[in-house]
Amino acid sequence: MKIKVETKNLNVWYGENHSLKNFSIKIPEKKITAIIGPSGCGKSTFIKTLNRMVELTPGVKISGKVLVDGKDIYSPDVDVTEIRWKMGMVFQKPNPFPKSIFENVAYGPKVHRLVDREKLDHVVEVNLKKAALWEEVKDRLKMSAFELSGGQQQRLCIARALAVNPEVILMDEPCSALDPIATTKIEDLLFDLKKNYTIIIVTHNLQQAARVSDFTAFMYMGELIEYGKTDEIFERPRNKQTQDYIMGRFG
Repeated sequence: MKIKVETKNLNVWYGENHSLKNFSIKIPEKKITAIIGPSGCGKSTFIKTLNRMVELTPGVKISGKVLVDGKDIYSPDVDVTEIRWKMGMVFQKPNPFPKSIFENVAYGPKVHRLVDREKLDHVVEVNLKKAALWEEVKDRLKMSAFELSGGQQQRLCIARALAVNPEVILMDEPCSALDPIATTKIEDLLFDLKKNYTIIIVTHNLQQAARVSDFTAFMYMGELIEYGKTDEIFERPRNKQTQDYIMGRFG
């Protein structure tokens, strides 16, 4: 099994607050890895280190290594913009641009000149299909993205992330603002996407982690407590803290 993302002794401080502590993990390619743990344990900080968005926080300090395909993305010769293409990000609340549906998906390829303008129609169609949204919007591509439902907006944000050809998709609680039907559509979509992408999903929903992920990492107080195949973490956890969290004894 090829390792796509690896961290070695990763530490993150926000001022005096030590948010991630000696965090070391190996995440396999073209699998879904869920990151679980109580609020404030460092889950979102962890995935923001993977596309260097954590650096945008004033006063942050980072040590250790983050390797993507064996290359340290924090080394001085790395192009940050390229890293952020490679690691597509989908946030907790849908955040479409104040533009049309078409322009939301076309924006990245256009700005970064990834394709010729005459090929944009094709790029938009392909990525809306990948995000399972094309059939719902193909006749109203000029409509504002804000006219879509919350679940449709989130799938549009996934299409927008896919349009710049990422290799990894980072998702920070992507279903927490959605109703159960929209959540099911996103979860079904994840199974399709993992054929071509490595997916890392932060979720507070343990049932969701158990349903969609191949591997699960349990975090507590900035530390990686346990990591392994999802069925083993949920059915046969080795660590008592993991067991207590999964059983709902805290969190």
